[in-house]
Amino acid sequence: MAQPTVLISGAGIAGPALALWLSKNGYRVIVVEIAKGIRAGGQTVDLRGAGGDVVERMGLMPQMRAHALVQRGVGWVSSDGSRRAEMPVTAFDGNGLVSKLEILRGDLVDVLYQATKETVEYRFNTRISALHQDDDGVEVTLADNTKLRADLVVGADGPHSAVRGMAFGPEERFVTPLGGYNAWFSAPDHVGLDGWYLMYMAPGGLNASMRPTHDPAMAKAGLAFASGPIEYDRHDLDQQRQLLVDRFAGAGWQCDALLTAAQQADDFYFDSFLQVDMPAWVSGRVVLVGDAGYCASPLSGMGTSLALVGAYLLAGELGHADSFDAQQIQDALQRYQTKMRPYVDKCQDIPNRVDRFAPNSASDISINIAVMKWMQRWPFRPIAAKLWFTVADSIELPDYSTA
Repeated sequence: MAQPTVLISGAGIAGPALALWLSKNGYRVIVVEIAKGIRAGGQTVDLRGAGGDVVERMGLMPQMRAHALVQRGVGWVSSDGSRRAEMPVTAFDGNGLVSKLEILRGDLVDVLYQATKETVEYRFNTRISALHQDDDGVEVTLADNTKLRADLVVGADGPHSAVRGMAFGPEERFVTPLGGYNAWFSAPDHVGLDGWYLMYMAPGGLNASMRPTHDPAMAKAGLAFASGPIEYDRHDLDQQRQLLVDRFAGAGWQCDALLTAAQQADDFYFDSFLQVDMPAWVSGRVVLVGDAGYCASPLSGMGTSLALVGAYLLAGELGHADSFDAQQIQDALQRYQTKMRPYVDKCQDIPNRVDRFAPNSASDISINIAVMKWMQRWPFRPIAAKLWFTVADSIELPDYSTA
């Protein structure tokens, strides 16, 4: 029997994580990525709950810890920079808004890439442009007109997944806007973060933030605002930057400095707050994993865990390559959906309203900050932990090592 081929679209978190498990199981794995290489930098993500358990089973936790950021907690600030509230990293047993293990997204992906680059074929600077399924597999056309034959195609290409559009239908059927927009980019640290993630909320539904990176002179910055749907070109970065200027100019704290940094940042990224909700993640020989199938929204803090857990379950259910056949694959994909669905539902059900992240009025901001203080105290602490900070653990991972 020929070695079965799995083609994965996307070299973010879910794609390389899935590639690692599948290559260990004897599959030929090809990962295609539209970028020129593994994307460096990016914002901070955490390895908590089941996502951290998956990394442990990969045997990569020492490498992840070597890249971990020093984080002291999150602080909410006034326009003049004075602290209004704090939540230290030790809150909620290290599973609060800032967790005990935080890592830059680019560092996490690079660890996965380094662990797979010798056994997985990566094709950068290209993408899937067409799919054609038949009884025996999928014929894939890449943007450079290369033709590939795959037994299974996996869409791990984010919330605006092209694979999802080809195999399941248009984005508007599955993507729900949550009422706001967010920009991430690198910026000089003019405030001296000293390990703290600082957040400033201003009336009008504005949220500006800065958090530490490996370079003490730099920060990972965010500018977010509540809003109804806005028509804009997703490829026009200057237009997106102007949207920020129109809202944040003169808003206080470090907003003007962050707007200047956004104009110059080469890692500027802008998108809406959204959630991907699908009744199924399987269409014949095409399957979705990570944000492409079940983005819970950036506000949930669950994207990394969902990607890692989804990759682990999908690979585990597919099993070893030598048992791969048409019926086995369909049964495996259905089991993946069945086992992943409850975890997705819980992660997507986390209260993550944009109007709480970026309140509209000064009084709402004060209430929000008071909630951040009181949720850390008895008797509110266990209630808050159940609502927000224990969901990442709400799945029992199967042990595929003896399968």
